[in-house]
Amino acid sequence: MAQNESVDVVLVGAGIMSATLAVLLKELDPTLKLEVVEAMDSGAAESSNPWNNAGTGHAGLCELNYTPQAADGSIDIKKAVHINTQFEVSRQFWAYLSKQGNFGSARAFINPVPHLSYVEGDKGIAFLKKRFELLKQHHAFAEMEYTEDKAVMNQWMPLMMPGRPADQHIAATRVAKGTDVNFGALTLKLLKLLGDRPDAQVKYSKKVVGLSRKGSGWAVSIKDVNSGSTREVDARFVFLGAGGAALPLLQMSGIPESKGFGGFPVSGQWLRCDNPEIVKQHQAKVYSQAAVGAPPMSVPHLDTRVVDGKTSLLFGPYAGFTTKFLKHGSLLDLPLSVRLGNLGPMLAVARDNMDLTKYLVSEVMQSMEQRLESLRRFYPQAKAEDWRLEVAGQRVQIIKKDPKKGGILQFGTELVSAQDGSLAALLGASPGASVTVSIMLELIERCFPEQAKGAWAAKLNEIFPAREKVLATDAALYRKISAENDAALELVEDSPAKHYA
Repeated sequence: MAQNESVDVVLVGAGIMSATLAVLLKELDPTLKLEVVEAMDSGAAESSNPWNNAGTGHAGLCELNYTPQAADGSIDIKKAVHINTQFEVSRQFWAYLSKQGNFGSARAFINPVPHLSYVEGDKGIAFLKKRFELLKQHHAFAEMEYTEDKAVMNQWMPLMMPGRPADQHIAATRVAKGTDVNFGALTLKLLKLLGDRPDAQVKYSKKVVGLSRKGSGWAVSIKDVNSGSTREVDARFVFLGAGGAALPLLQMSGIPESKGFGGFPVSGQWLRCDNPEIVKQHQAKVYSQAAVGAPPMSVPHLDTRVVDGKTSLLFGPYAGFTTKFLKHGSLLDLPLSVRLGNLGPMLAVARDNMDLTKYLVSEVMQSMEQRLESLRRFYPQAKAEDWRLEVAGQRVQIIKKDPKKGGILQFGTELVSAQDGSLAALLGASPGASVTVSIMLELIERCFPEQAKGAWAAKLNEIFPAREKVLATDAALYRKISAENDAALELVEDSPAKHYA
């Protein structure tokens, strides 16, 4: 290719974020010239890979950390409602693509799996009951059920009940309409759709090694991982959606907005079971409460996963610590990310999070037997031979400046963009993949404000008949949109059971 080829958009990383943004931009303006650049030899190889994330289709239905309890006992449901409506926005996009006719069956990436929350002890039960009573009043959670009856729980989660002490106090909530999402399969579908469009390319084994201002856009240096050759591409807009690699690239850009950000890498592991006799006894995603001192991302859960037509169970995550920013990254990723501008926040976070660091190190040092002990809290009769350890993806949590503490560790995602809207980066982790579409819509509104309000407005309204705020307040519209999404995504009047046969 000729030197300094010009494109409208370069997207770094072929995961769920870049794939979603690229397809969305192409829908809004089919004439855009796009290039997706991926260092690995395939798409969805890092955090979007189904074995590297929870695949819960985070809808706030079962994750107890999305409804925090304050010191006075009050429970805040705002985050759960927000994440639920964001997931509904994601489903609108997938439903729109499914209706176009060239996206294939939605069942390749989304399957019905009930979402349950499970607690032990009087304190846990009091919290769960209060949470249920508050959520049940909101239309997004109207179908939630609550029980302290062990016979009912035996129907909801039969694998988890045998072998428990007869006097154990437990409770559960269930939303039958939950889903399991294979974000890897979804990403690959999006990338295929993109590759079939004119002026859209997805290039693998290519790594961005340079990023500098050029006029109102950017000069991007792209190295071929195999041959070592480098080419220069001029882009009007650059998106850094490369998971853990987004922070070093953001730092490379030198934009003032990047100053002060650091990364705190947290690795994870799962126990995985593929034994069909055990798998068929558990058709649910069951979340509980994190151990005291554990980070929110370590909320234990026992999940049904449907990957490429096969069903498995995952339990975890067990947190860990490594200085890599990507599963396939370098041990130098963390030290090389230290800058004068983020040294203060990073040291402040290290000082204030000694307990977290100790916890992560202790998790790494666990034996298989200790990991099984955690599993047996959920599944008392678990046998070692049925489970194996699976290394999950890296999560780089955000460290940012804080006027009071110097620096804070933030769990979640953050969109960082240049003032002129010519570059944006996505930092952070959970609930990432499930709310990708909302985050990319925010990016479009921030970086392409004139088009979003003007030439693209009609198409945006066609794809997204209702956004988060309206879905949160208009019960009738929420039910209508949700039902339409269910139908388009093949989730209607269908027993989950037959998909586990």
